[in-house]
Amino acid sequence: MATGEIQNKPPIPVVGHLITDDDIGVKQGIKIQPINFNKVIKLLTDPHSTTLYDRHFHALQRLIKHYRNGLLLKDLVQAFKIINVCADRSAEHPAYLQPMKELLKICSLPFLKEKSSDETVYSQIVTESISQLGYLMRVPNREIRLELANTILSIYIRKPSNQAFRDQLPCSQAYNIAMLESSDVAETLVKSLSLMEQDLEMKLCLMNVLQHLSGFSKVNCDKMLSADAASRITSRMNEQDPSGRLLFRSIEILWNLVENGNKEEVSRQLNSLVCINALKDAFSQQMTQGYSHYDRQLRNDLLVISTLVASNCREAPFIETGFAKQLMLFATFQEVRSHNALVKYLKLGTNPEDFELKKLLINILVVLSKDPTSVPLLSESNVILALLSYVHPNENTSQPQEWSPAQFEEIQLHVMAALCTLGPLCVQDYMDCQGNTRLLLLLEWCVGKDDFAGHGNSFHGLGGRGNKRAQMRYSLHLMRSMVSLRDPTVNQDVSDQGAINQILDIVQSATRSDMADDAIDVEMQCDLLYILSILCSGEQHRKELFGEKGVDSVLRYLKTDPKKLQSGLGHHRMMLATVGAIWCCIVGATLNEDQFFEGEGIFLLLDLLEGAARNMHNLILGCLTDLCENPKAVSHLVTWRGKSDQTVGKLLIRIWKEEEKELGVVRKEDGTIADPTKPLIGVLQESAGVTSLPANSPSQAIVDISENMRAKIYAVLCKLGFEDLQGLSAEDQVTLCIIERYMDFKQGEVWNEITDELKQEGVRPVTPDEEALAVIGRASQELASLVVDLQVEILESESQHDLLEEQELYSQIKENHKQAEGTIEKWQDYVDRTSNYEVLKSAKKLQEMSIEKSRLGNTDRQLGSFHDTDLTNLQTTTFQGRQVRVDSTPRNIVNEATMKLQMPDKSRSVKLHESSYIFAQ
Repeated sequence: MATGEIQNKPPIPVVGHLITDDDIGVKQGIKIQPINFNKVIKLLTDPHSTTLYDRHFHALQRLIKHYRNGLLLKDLVQAFKIINVCADRSAEHPAYLQPMKELLKICSLPFLKEKSSDETVYSQIVTESISQLGYLMRVPNREIRLELANTILSIYIRKPSNQAFRDQLPCSQAYNIAMLESSDVAETLVKSLSLMEQDLEMKLCLMNVLQHLSGFSKVNCDKMLSADAASRITSRMNEQDPSGRLLFRSIEILWNLVENGNKEEVSRQLNSLVCINALKDAFSQQMTQGYSHYDRQLRNDLLVISTLVASNCREAPFIETGFAKQLMLFATFQEVRSHNALVKYLKLGTNPEDFELKKLLINILVVLSKDPTSVPLLSESNVILALLSYVHPNENTSQPQEWSPAQFEEIQLHVMAALCTLGPLCVQDYMDCQGNTRLLLLLEWCVGKDDFAGHGNSFHGLGGRGNKRAQMRYSLHLMRSMVSLRDPTVNQDVSDQGAINQILDIVQSATRSDMADDAIDVEMQCDLLYILSILCSGEQHRKELFGEKGVDSVLRYLKTDPKKLQSGLGHHRMMLATVGAIWCCIVGATLNEDQFFEGEGIFLLLDLLEGAARNMHNLILGCLTDLCENPKAVSHLVTWRGKSDQTVGKLLIRIWKEEEKELGVVRKEDGTIADPTKPLIGVLQESAGVTSLPANSPSQAIVDISENMRAKIYAVLCKLGFEDLQGLSAEDQVTLCIIERYMDFKQGEVWNEITDELKQEGVRPVTPDEEALAVIGRASQELASLVVDLQVEILESESQHDLLEEQELYSQIKENHKQAEGTIEKWQDYVDRTSNYEVLKSAKKLQEMSIEKSRLGNTDRQLGSFHDTDLTNLQTTTFQGRQVRVDSTPRNIVNEATMKLQMPDKSRSVKLHESSYIFAQ
């Protein structure tokens, strides 16, 4: 009954109460109510409501009011449709400009997203919307354009505010920047500059935006450059502007394009008469009329940009515009008097900006000198005279209006680095200004004991703090640059002033110093050796001046620890410079060669050849080849022994094999010639083939001689002789057969090339010449075949020799085994005789029989003087003397046996030492 009542009880009704977060106030912040954009767009675009302006403005104001805190990402398409409609209507009805301006202000606020995925979903829409902002620059209204510029700038630099929204979040600044970079607004703004020619304020505002967009973004810079931003901005940067902001903004944008964009593209866009003229006028204006710190900075920035253009575009019209001559004037007016009006009242102070300007002017002289047409201007402007005025000993004090010692040192080093480039271009100016004299005096001051502590500032002063090394380093750089010209006048002038002895003193002190060398010391020693090599090359008198002092220094360099060649400090370059000095300063001078041989120089060169890297072999072999012209050198070469007692012949053959492996010459596994038709040709020479060349052009066979070391190895071995070389294996002798016929093979190659060239040119020689060419070709192949036969014979002989040695070894092993077997048999017999009495008796009988057979007859027994040789009761089976030593019986047994043993004849006793046989009574 109760159960039925429960089942029939009517259900309790459930009332659903939905309470949102907004009702209880959980969500805080601004709530943006959505609005129907489609109705607004239809109202603005419908032909029936086109003239309902009041309704249009009312709807737009309502839209602006709803979205005054920002636009949703999903509404950007409709919002920008409305903005574009207002832009199109503004030409007929200017009242649309105000709502358009308000909408643009809203666009400057961070866009709002409802979901985290909205940024990805609507990224393309955001990009296109930002691009639309740039396109709106077409609206010919100043206020709208200013607002557009502010909006774009706000999107790029404004950070999201802390204002809270319900159900929405503002997009991050990084997202806004990424979307703006993916749009083409930067390119559009550059193109819009042409619309602002008559409105300076608007142009400055737009350039401010471009300055921010290019400040840290490579993407924006590349897009701006695609619109010729550098050319457009530079060509207009000198327009009338009382505030000076136009020039400042232009230079800042150019700097950003240089730093973040493609430097080559910037230079290419500035490579025009208009742009170079603009840079020239701006620099001249700032140079002559700028006095503030701000003006000096702009001046230096302009010079840096000009330097960049000149370095990347050698054909830039600096000379045509007169900019190059103007720069040379500004660079030299302090040192060389000029009556030019530009520098009449111009003075440079010692402030950092003017100091920087001086270095930049010196630098751009070097850059401009890459154009050969600028060399006459350098001479005309007395550039060398102005620069050489800094080549003199430094002082520790300065006058108030002069460069400080630190500034002078930095400029001096910069000048000498520039002279290394400019001096060789203006040799006559250098000689007229007594450049060698100034340089040698400075070098003498560098090695002197005058008190001077270098400041070591800047790149050029590296390693020169507290010493004169920086000045000495660049003095040697400059001298090396000048003597490298091999101009007889310059080199004779240097030699006449005692440069060789002066340099040798420096080299000698360097070789005898106990201090460890760093990279700069090694570099300077390389320069010293290189200068000596150039001065003494081909000059017998200068080689005599090199003399004993120079040879001793060179020998010390050759004794450098080989481990230092891999230290990374440049010792390998110093070793190459040493070999070059031997070649130029010692070879060809009899006295120098004799002293070099006495100091074991040949041995040191061979040691260097054995342990040096492959890229040094060519120079060392060339030097050895020339030294072998002296007969005394051959005995040194033959006497030398390297690691593992290696001879010079084996060393040269090893280098030959490595060279052929590098050239790709085909050889069999045993080293013999693989193809008799091309015994010396490598992969590179074969791939080049035979081409028709002019008579004055060397063919591949001739070029091959100079491009590898085989000819030098052949020349050295010719001096040594091919018959008496020691320490060679069969493989080495096989290779030696090829080396010995190197010249014959090379002649065959040349004749084959002549034949092939005639065929390619379609020229048929006369019959006698054709027969001669055929005979020469067959002779070359027959020679190669003979060499192959000789190589095979050498290998077979070596194989037979190895086989005989193997048989001798086996015979020796067999003899050793036979002796061991005999020893075992002897031991077994001894064991049998000592352990078995019957065997002992048999052995005794055999011994007696052997003795009897050895006698001549029995006649001696009949004589009375016969003495028996046997000892009575002696049971040994070997011939014994008076003393017997047996090492197999212990001492205690020997003592017992001695006590029992009674000898019948005391005169014939057996003395036992340490041990003895046990004899039976």
